[in-house]
Amino acid sequence: DEALEWGANASALEKEIGPEQFPVNEHYFGLVNFGNTCYCNSVLQALYFCRPFREKVLAYKSQPRKKENLLTCLADLFHSIATQKKKVGVIPPKKFITRLRKENELFDNYMQQDAHEFLNYLLNTIADILQEERKQEKQNGRLPNGSIDNENNNSTPDPTWVHEIFQGTLTNETRCLTCETISSKDEDFLDLSVDVEQNTSITHCLRGFSNTETLCSEYKYYCEECRSKQEAHKRMKVKKLPMILALHLKRFKYMDQLHRYTKLSYRVVFPLELRLFNTSGDATNPDRMYDLVAVVVHCGSGPNRGHYIAIVKSHDFWLLFDDDIVEVSVATANSQR
Repeated sequence: DEALEWGANASALEKEIGPEQFPVNEHYFGLVNFGNTCYCNSVLQALYFCRPFREKVLAYKSQPRKKENLLTCLADLFHSIATQKKKVGVIPPKKFITRLRKENELFDNYMQQDAHEFLNYLLNTIADILQEERKQEKQNGRLPNGSIDNENNNSTPDPTWVHEIFQGTLTNETRCLTCETISSKDEDFLDLSVDVEQNTSITHCLRGFSNTETLCSEYKYYCEECRSKQEAHKRMKVKKLPMILALHLKRFKYMDQLHRYTKLSYRVVFPLELRLFNTSGDATNPDRMYDLVAVVVHCGSGPNRGHYIAIVKSHDFWLLFDDDIVEVSVATANSQR
């Protein structure tokens, strides 16, 4: 029955898009849910339709066979979708889920997990795998230019393609209110987590993220110039804009009086195009315009229940991926996440 149902969904999707409009070499495949894996399925769909990421994962698949890890399982899954004979259908990401549960006990249960935690874990794990492989290659021989690698083991690893795609840099500026000296400290990010308020917008959330905060009373700042604790102004700005900007809306908030996390189901309006305005004076590419390509939506009332879906843009279509169901979606500028 299930197979028939999926077949019906698939053919309906193909009819809805139409053979003339269907993008060449594109495949729209739902992913089977293994009990609680909608958080994983929705993030995987968003990443599959993130073109630079997909291309790097598929290129990794074409490299000589490596021992199984989370990245080889992801590459197998992406390759399986990309090489299907049919344009639409359903795939069980069983090998990937099995590997994920084996590697991280956080995901090895049947409870609802957090999509943002999974995205973070996946990107960091892939970066670690790539850096480890590069280190092994260097230890096994020579660097590509033929020189022996005498690099200090404590040095920072080279950035990987995960960093090239998602990494940006924040600068934390602190200005002493006594001597006016500004000190800044940079930190890298793979996604930006922003607070949400009622009836707000992404732009407003980003403005809040970069609001000036006053450090006073017991939170005074130690100024190197004054050699003492002083009142200061502190703010975060974006110094290096990433190629792909991943934004996380902090909808799960800990309520002290309830002793638990609750969900903030506020309406957050987001544009289909976004330019970051909270950039530092020395930002490298401050005018970069971002186009919305994917949204992972949490439906439900709390962090431990509910359901995740993904809405993604592919070519000129907006598609809704709800585990094994794929539908053409109405492009909306508002969503729950």
